[in-house]
Amino acid sequence: MQSSNHPKNDVNDDLEFNRLLKSAAILVVDDEPGMRNFLKRALENRCALLEVAGSAEEAEALRLRYHFDMLLVDIRLPGLSGLDWMSKLRERGVRTHVIYMTAYADLEMAIAALRNGADDFIMKPFRTEQMLLSMQRTLLRRQILRENSLLRLQLQQMQDDSGLVASSDVMKQMLTLAQRAAPIQSPVLIQGETGTGMAIIARAIHSMSRRSGSFVSLNCASLNEDDFEQELFGITDGSETAKLHHADGLFVHADKGTLFLNEVGCLPERVQSKLAECLETGLVRPVGGGRDIPVDIRLIAATSQNIEPLDESGILRSDLLYRLNVLSIKVPPLRDRGDDLQLLANYFMERLSSEMRLECVDLLHKDWEVLNEYSWPGNVRELRNVIERTLLLGSLPMDSLRNTTDTPAWNESGYPLDWTMEAVERAHIELVLDSVNNNKSAAARLLGVSRKTLERKQTLWHSADEAS
Repeated sequence: MQSSNHPKNDVNDDLEFNRLLKSAAILVVDDEPGMRNFLKRALENRCALLEVAGSAEEAEALRLRYHFDMLLVDIRLPGLSGLDWMSKLRERGVRTHVIYMTAYADLEMAIAALRNGADDFIMKPFRTEQMLLSMQRTLLRRQILRENSLLRLQLQQMQDDSGLVASSDVMKQMLTLAQRAAPIQSPVLIQGETGTGMAIIARAIHSMSRRSGSFVSLNCASLNEDDFEQELFGITDGSETAKLHHADGLFVHADKGTLFLNEVGCLPERVQSKLAECLETGLVRPVGGGRDIPVDIRLIAATSQNIEPLDESGILRSDLLYRLNVLSIKVPPLRDRGDDLQLLANYFMERLSSEMRLECVDLLHKDWEVLNEYSWPGNVRELRNVIERTLLLGSLPMDSLRNTTDTPAWNESGYPLDWTMEAVERAHIELVLDSVNNNKSAAARLLGVSRKTLERKQTLWHSADEAS
């Protein structure tokens, strides 16, 4: 650790350094008036606060009065030395970043500085550029440490609250992107297979944001087509006495907070148009109302479906898709998460056994082989259910962990080769219905048929089942 003529960092680092320095509070501690004046002239217009002190005792008085992000400390000070002062601070748990200044550096002094947690030390005399480079490295390192600390905290909170356990690189990258998205206002579109935990990621983004309002969630697959507008935008009812009663929609409830629309592709096309307009204007008009209501919301949407625009046989209008898809976060399926499977299985075993007051089931080597070879089409949600059944049965439910591809009589689409076209159609429709919690309107939209057509097919199937 030493100050020298390191190569200059790139432009992005320079911009980030200037931003960090502009908000930083810095304390200069040096017994030489010329050095204090030199650093004051060089730094006072670059940072938020700059204070100078001629001794450790004077510096301590200032430190107790202000919060400082960085200390520039001369090692040799009259009375209490810079090293001794910092040693006392470290013993009291103070971890403020420090750059030492000295004209008498040697190996012993360097070791002492390292033990005191020095970020850098710089030899006198030095140029302004040398000090700024040392400060740049320190502030950027401080920023990275703070971001990592926040990410670990949020990850721990998500583990405690929702079981989002992760050690795989693909999940760490996804969580880092979620952290970077948290403080911005732009909409986020989360994509992933059913059961991967998209709602957990949305809630984590909100909790890491600076928004003061609530996290309001709507599963779009759970509503009938006629209820969407009232649920989202509210309704205004008039009476004969001309007294109006306002039933607030979810937009108003999420004011200053986050509105999360899960399975956003299930929104009817007319509601998609109105939602796109609300995102554009920041105004909501309740059903039956003539007055627009201003709202400040951050929208997060999620889908497990194809997100191509409607005019390309997708599920979302182009104007809505382009507003939602400012930042896209893809949640990886469980089969792509490597060692996370074992971490999650152990987590659910401990948590569920405690909740259900049952003994943990010891999984054997052959059990782990089955779990690792299974394709997990239901992802983390399916794993949780499997562990719950394991606790109830006392052993791993092998029958539910057989991949369909193990049997050569099945084709690549997942249907047996000897099935009729009608059987394949019924299986696919039932699968879509299951994915939207049996919401027939939502299923019909995803299948590209009318609700009446879907109900007619179901009636024919039920009649055939009863006849057989």
